[in-house]
Amino acid sequence: MKKKIKATPLNSYEISSFCRQLALLLRAGIAPSDSIEILTQDTEDPSAKEILSSINQVLRSGEKFHVALKMSGVFPDYVSHMVTIGEESGNIDVVMDSLADYYDREENIQSGIKNAISYPLIMVFMMLVVVVVLVLKVLPIFEQVYEQLGTNMSGFSQSLLNLGNLLNRYSVILVCFLVILAIVFFYISYTVSGRNALKKFIGKFAPTKKLMQELECERFASGMVLTLSSGMDTFEGLSLVKKLVETNEMKEKIDKCKELLIDGASFPEALLNSKIFTSFYAQMIDVGFKSGSMDKAMKQIADRFEHETQRKIISAISVIEPTLVIILSIIVGMILLSVILPLMGIMTTIG
Repeated sequence: MKKKIKATPLNSYEISSFCRQLALLLRAGIAPSDSIEILTQDTEDPSAKEILSSINQVLRSGEKFHVALKMSGVFPDYVSHMVTIGEESGNIDVVMDSLADYYDREENIQSGIKNAISYPLIMVFMMLVVVVVLVLKVLPIFEQVYEQLGTNMSGFSQSLLNLGNLLNRYSVILVCFLVILAIVFFYISYTVSGRNALKKFIGKFAPTKKLMQELECERFASGMVLTLSSGMDTFEGLSLVKKLVETNEMKEKIDKCKELLIDGASFPEALLNSKIFTSFYAQMIDVGFKSGSMDKAMKQIADRFEHETQRKIISAISVIEPTLVIILSIIVGMILLSVILPLMGIMTTIG
């Protein structure tokens, strides 16, 4: 058997695109091996072509599709497991479509968090740069002007100037600090471990904790949509979705939900009593449970959470950005006014 290929795992957007394209081909009645062959011929990305070629080789050797995906080493175990269910139930095209929807939501979650964090960090970094330039380069010029006029700078501006002299003396430390700040920004913006560390950090604060809980509920609902639409029973679906959620709090709630199911509670009751969903969402699941369309009800809940979290993230960004701009303007204004106003008074006296 072919060895698992060492490759960089695909991100949510890439997985979603792959699943969406494959679902279209499978729905047209094209076999998985032929579908992969078509995708291989169409793609121009060398990395993608290599991954698709490796999957195609495994399929041509007689292995099943989920085995080929697992051996590629670039897909999460969740994908290969769901594809296994799709192959066994004969609705692999439905599973691939559901996987595409799930990873679309994952991409929206990740990009939303990234945007919410990136803009404020960039603004803070720019604020630091502007203030440092003012203190190190602009204030010394005013100091020379004051010396030529035979007077001294005011207390506030003199204190800033002293700070600038101190920073000049230890400029290497200042540069190192700014470099470290830039590295931290790229680490939390472009690495999985950095994003996970940031999520844990902001999940501990009251203003952001509620948002992180809603993001976890969205991830839970999206995962359950996929398992329910694939024909999986709720208990097995909960076990699988537990691997998708990130916080220990949600994992504990899922365990509690499973215990309630074992004790004889219905799925809507278990969701409510384990505090995964509020009574409003539990009632929606109850209606779906009674009508035999729980997957559709869960999809509606996932959509609601997605829209609500996106709205809150956009709202937060719209508040943070102008606030930081105002703070920067006030700081720069105070620095300039502290040296310009006394200077104008001196020039008036001389005039």
